[in-house]
Amino acid sequence: MNKIINDVDYNQIMEKIDTLMAKGSNNVSKKELAEIRSLAEIAQSYEQTKYIIDAPSTLIGMIEMRMFEMKLKQKELAKKLKVSDAKLSLIMNGKQKPDIEFLKTVHSELNIDAEFILEHA
Repeated sequence: MNKIINDVDYNQIMEKIDTLMAKGSNNVSKKELAEIRSLAEIAQSYEQTKYIIDAPSTLIGMIEMRMFEMKLKQKELAKKLKVSDAKLSLIMNGKQKPDIEFLKTVHSELNIDAEFILEHA
């Protein structure tokens, strides 16, 4: 199967992936490993068309998304953004407005578009 048309096809592919993966990484052949990879790519393509996630519409939402993507805890994010844990917490909870230095660092360290920051800060 090269393309998933509906949820039934998707579930069949996911069952096949699960069956192959249940063998364990030491017990699958190179051919089966390639099949898992191929099926996973097909499933991912279907998921991307079916489950569309809107981009965040707030600066805090965008920062949280980047934090998730970068697998950072809030303490690690504070260090990356060169602010104290307390200051970051206040900003993230809407109790303090971000200053210019913070916004510049968010732009450079988290690669958040400057125009987005200007519109949502």
